[in-house]
Parts: sequence; C-alpha cells; structure tokens
Amino acid sequence: MKEKKTRKPMGRIGSLLVSLLITAVVGFIYFYVSLPAINPQSGDFYSFLGLLCIVYTACVFALSVKPSDDVVRTPKEKLKDWFQFVKKSCLPVLILFAAVIVVAVAGQIISLPVFRASAYRELLTVQTGDFATDVAQISFNEIPTLDRSSAEFLGDRQMGTLSDMVSQFEYSGDSTQINYQGRPVRVAPIAYADLIKWFTNRGSGLPAYVVVDMVTQEATVTRLSEGMKYSFSEPLNRNILRHLRFQYPTMMFSTPEFEIDETGRPFWIAPRVVKRIGLFGGVDIQGAVLVDAVTGECQYHEQVPNWVDTLYVPDLIMQQYDYYGTLVHGFINSILGQKDVTQTTDGYNYIAMNDDVYAYTGVTSANADQSNLGFLLCNMRTKETHFYTAPGATEYAAMASAQGVVQDLGYTATFPLLLNIAGEPTYFIPLKDAANLVKTYAMVNVARYDIVAIGDTVPVCEQKYIQMLTDKGVTQTEVLPQTEAKGKVAEIRTAVMDGNSYYFIRLEDEKVFYSLSAAQNREVVTLNVGDTVTIDHAVETPSSIDHQAPTSILDGYTLYINDRAPHEVYRTSPIDRDNL
Repeated sequence: MKEKKTRKPMGRIGSLLVSLLITAVVGFIYFYVSLPAINPQSGDFYSFLGLLCIVYTACVFALSVKPSDDVVRTPKEKLKDWFQFVKKSCLPVLILFAAVIVVAVAGQIISLPVFRASAYRELLTVQTGDFATDVAQISFNEIPTLDRSSAEFLGDRQMGTLSDMVSQFEYSGDSTQINYQGRPVRVAPIAYADLIKWFTNRGSGLPAYVVVDMVTQEATVTRLSEGMKYSFSEPLNRNILRHLRFQYPTMMFSTPEFEIDETGRPFWIAPRVVKRIGLFGGVDIQGAVLVDAVTGECQYHEQVPNWVDTLYVPDLIMQQYDYYGTLVHGFINSILGQKDVTQTTDGYNYIAMNDDVYAYTGVTSANADQSNLGFLLCNMRTKETHFYTAPGATEYAAMASAQGVVQDLGYTATFPLLLNIAGEPTYFIPLKDAANLVKTYAMVNVARYDIVAIGDTVPVCEQKYIQMLTDKGVTQTEVLPQTEAKGKVAEIRTAVMDGNSYYFIRLEDEKVFYSLSAAQNREVVTLNVGDTVTIDHAVETPSSIDHQAPTSILDGYTLYINDRAPHEVYRTSPIDRDNL
C-alpha cells in the first residue's frame, strides 16, 4: 500500500505573496461592485479596509497551517503557537484592523449631536419671509397638476406608443422635476429592457428620454441624434456610479439626478457630499460633477450652472431643518423640555419660481399634531431657505378635507402644492381616480381648511376658491374697473375649457382678469407681457358679476393692442356665473 504524502506548509514568504494576491483580487471585486469612496469621512471606506485585513489574515493562516502530527499539544501550547504565528506574519495587519475600528468608533462619537448641537444647527440658514410678497401668484400655465407617481405613469404609458422602442427599452422611472424652458416638467431616461437587450444595443446607447409636462399632462419621447452611453441601466464600466467612482475615487456623491440643459442635452448631476462636523456628521453638499450622458465627459463645478435645478434634495434639507428646529436650545432641551422645538412634517412637493425649483414642506411642533406653524421654501440649487409663518392645517389634514368633498367619487388626493392665491397661502391638491389619472382639483385654505373649492379645471377651481374667501370674509374687497381699463399687461394665463382656448389678461396694479376667447379673437395669441392695451367694455356687464370681489374674470370687451385696430371680443361664459 502506497504511503500517503503529507502536504508541506508553504514557506513564510510564499504564503505572504499568495495572501497579498488573493487579498488584492477580493479587494478589486469588492471595490468594483460596492464602489466605496477612498475617503476617511466615508463609512464604506472603513468597511473596505476591515474586509481587506480579514481576508489577508485568513489567507496567511490557511496557507501556513502545518499538517497534524502524532505529537499531542495542550490547548495552552496551541494558543502559544498561534500567537507566535500572528506576531511573525500578521501583526501589522491586525494593528491596522484595530486602528480602523478605533477611528470609526471615535469618529462616530465625536460627530454626535449631543456634543456638537450648535454646529448641527448652523448647517442650515433660515430666513423669515413674507409669503404674499415673496411668492407671486403663479400663472395657470405654470401650476403643476401632476405628482410624481402620476407623471411616471404617463411616461411609462407613452413608451407603449413607440413600436420601434418598446421591445428593446422601457421607461426607467428615474425622473427628476426641473424647469425646462420656463416649464415645470419631469424628465427621465429610458432603460434597457433586460441584459440581452443591453448587449445588443450597448453600442448605440439609449436613444431617447421622456419629458412629462407637469401642467398640460403631456408626455413626449425626445429622440437623440446620438444615444446615451452612461446610465444606471449600464451593468459594467459605463454605469453612471461606476464611471463617477473611477473618475473621482476620493469623492463622496449622493444619488445622481438626470437633467437636461436648455438645449435638451442630457446630463447626470452628481452632487458632491461633504461631512462638516467631526468625522462623519453634518452631511452637506459642496458643488457637483456634471456628467454628459452621451459622451461620459465629467466636470466638477463648485458653483453649478443656473440651468441645474437639483443640487440638493428635499430629504437633506428636511434633515438639516430638523437639526435647526430641534436643537434651538441645545440637545437636552430637544429631548426633555422641548421649548420652542419645531420639526418638518412628513412629505414635500416642488414649486417652480423664478426659473428655479423650490422644495416645500410644512413645519409643525414637537408633538407633530394636526396643525402647522408655517412652512419652508428652499431653493434646490442654492439652498436658500425661507420660513413663512402660516398657522393652519397640515398637508394631510388638507388632503383629507379635499377627499371628503369628493368621497362619493372615490378620488384620492395627491400631496399638496403651496400656492399664493389672492395673497393667501393655499394648498393646491390634484385629485386622482383609481387609474392614477387626475380628474379634478381642490384648493384648501391653509389657515381655514374648511374653505375647500373643487373645480374640473384650475381656473374654475381658483374662481370658486376666491369667491369663498370673499364670502367668508378672509380677503378684503376692492373696486374693479367697470367700463375701461388701460395699462401694460402684467400677466397672461391660458386655459382650455369646453374645447376652447381662453386667455386671461391682468394689467399692472390690478387683480381683475379679462377673459378673451382665442376662437373669437385670434390676435390675442400674439399678446405679450409688457404690451400696452386699452380694454373697453363692449356690452353691459351682467349684474350677477360681483364687482367688489378681490379677483374676477370679466368678459365682453374690445381689445386694443398697442393702439392697433380693435377686435371685438364676444361674450363667453367659461365660468359658472352663479358661483361668482
């Protein structure tokens, strides 16, 4: 019988070299998949170092173990041998492992709010503003009537109309709300339908992105002359996260957002994350890397271009305000006394103003009851934040109030937008049916959520709401012009009602809107803000119109545009006069 050969243990140098090789391979695979930032302020960096230490020690131990012999050793002798082995081969690595643990734990401790309450509170600068002055009344053609889920539903449905794309690509769902050419829209790239579709189409990239107009609810697919090579749906090197990590191995990033510039070129906006307090505390944003989705070209901007709308995200702003509001008198007060403690409510939405996107969220007391103390508006590009005092109902209380009016129809309320209607902070709430389509609209007064107006169109809803404000004595009355009005056009709003297009014109220093039907006065479509007009009343105003209302829609006028020839505007009835 042949005697079995015993394996000789690998020499010390050999075991170290093989262990280093195995550790390098495991480290590369882990880095490629997990993409940790090589940055001492990143928790993933310490996990990466700890893994490398464990893998190396395990390899050295496994490759250096001697085969069993006939000599019986006591546990004490075995332990002594193991310590000798560690001292010779792994002591530096074990010291590094211990240092990693000590630094990580110490970094967490020195970054806790209990020790740095004032620093956490200073992360966000909050200014107090006047709502009626700061937030202008938004035009009908600027009010988003969709929430995110409805917009993404429309975007996904639009993909089904593209026979040449639907079998190869799908709607990604990675949508971002931006202002594009003065319009609030949601944009999202398309994605490869599966791994096989990626393999067959990766050479040309993703050929289009989807734009959903948040006002008109129109979804369009914009085709590109050259496909997007960099996206989340890429599994290998062109995955946007992996591409960023290889370009900037030490930077920490929040989730990149998809945007398009004013020419329609697609980009990924990757905000750079920094920690401002201790080692791990005080998460904030400092600039961003802009990645061309077509070419992959990257450029870091300390100050991002003005067309970028999503440098910050609402969750981060809400977290920073919660530090600002809860740590007002120190950490102990935030737990025990809670004097003057405030916090944000659950949920947020977006408002488009001055070609920027603002995040809105309510502010409530530490008890988080059914009333708000006010609300925040934060610029998502600059982080400029204002607090507006407006005691009233929370967003969810207003949603419940709106749903109660249409409970027989089974509509569900979306999270509100905050608008300035007749100088009053107002929740604007689109109401959806079971198919996720917006069917009607509600306006709820923030201070008095028993004032709820419902309308099938935004203009109708607004007019009913304004009349309710007048009837309830919330707004003051003002005499309106009855026979002639002259001045510069301050605002133009449009709406489609009963299949007809209407233009609503407001002059400077007035609150009244003059209703003009495009079908009966075609030249009104050429009217611009700033034009000088003379509006003469052509027929007797019906007595049912309340001329004392703070805002009304009046029709039946003759319009002179910059002293050009008049065009008679015939009487229309787009608004239910009985409710004015």
